[in-house]
Amino acid sequence: MAKAGTRSSPSKPRRGLWILLAIITAVTALCFHYRAQALGFAQAATAYSARVACSCRFVAGRGMKDCAKDKPQGTELVTLVDDVEARSVTARFPLIASDTAIYREGYGCVLKEWDD
Repeated sequence: MAKAGTRSSPSKPRRGLWILLAIITAVTALCFHYRAQALGFAQAATAYSARVACSCRFVAGRGMKDCAKDKPQGTELVTLVDDVEARSVTARFPLIASDTAIYREGYGCVLKEWDD
């Protein structure tokens, strides 16, 4: 039994729960703090990757596996999907951003939102 006036220490599973909660809180705070930078990076990465991959695929005539090698370092999470019929390439950054570049005769590849 514990002596009167002393507290018993929390059990290990309970301490582990508090540590896990502190880690989750810290990660959430960091994500919230850097959300604008992350969104900006994701949008720039998808726009750039879609445009470059579209040019690689439909101007240079290379395959998508070969075009994926042209992605700059830091854009490993960006996935590329081509649509041969639409002559377009879509780049996606998971859960954050997506951009599509379309080949237009005489203009090359342009981002879909800029295509009017």
